[in-house]
Amino acid sequence: MTSPTYFAIGDIHGESRKLAELHAAILDRIAFDGGPARIVHLGDYVDRGPDSKGVIERVMALEARFADDPIVSVISLMGNHEQMILDAFDGDGDVGSWWSQGGAEAADSYVGKSGEAGANWRDYIPPEHIGWLRGLGAIHHDAERKLAFVHAGIEPATFPDCPDTVRLWTRSHRFFEHANWPDRKELAGLLVVHGHTPRSFQPESFPHRINVDTGACFGGPLTAVMLKEGAAPEFLRAT
Repeated sequence: MTSPTYFAIGDIHGESRKLAELHAAILDRIAFDGGPARIVHLGDYVDRGPDSKGVIERVMALEARFADDPIVSVISLMGNHEQMILDAFDGDGDVGSWWSQGGAEAADSYVGKSGEAGANWRDYIPPEHIGWLRGLGAIHHDAERKLAFVHAGIEPATFPDCPDTVRLWTRSHRFFEHANWPDRKELAGLLVVHGHTPRSFQPESFPHRINVDTGACFGGPLTAVMLKEGAAPEFLRAT
């Protein structure tokens, strides 16, 4: 079977309209190419942007659409903002910190009015959304293709056995600078596709990592990288 083409989408942060546009562009490309494909969401669906609820609904709908499809599959990973909303929901984290990091906008999207979410914000989030959030994985590793998809990055010294806190949160120079990577067979030829750290409105593309967080909630585009075996990375954007 032909190796699948990957489409990895960076941090969405409540930008449902941009996600709809990017999904449409990806599906058009899949239909044009005609081969197997995997659509990977790299996390941070919620917070900051105007429609966290709509983003989760859209991703869940795409998963349901291709649940039994032999050609196209959808993989959705957890980001640090999903961990933050779950911690706040469960009372295990600093609700005030999450609220100030975009949680207020996420809660408003469920209440239905800006600035209206209050202490009872949990009552507005459907149980199926919380269940979906809890079920998100932290990594997709295609060992044959030497591809690793994570929200934030990896720990080069221990990959693939990194703790989830690294996968969700890291901004370590040990990861970002390839010269810092140790000489380990697990890292030979590895390409890590991640988000989490928007450095500009353009993606970063290096031999060892590709960063597709292009600040969609800060006025930048929502970006996906297309990885087709034997071809250079291509980028799709929704503005």
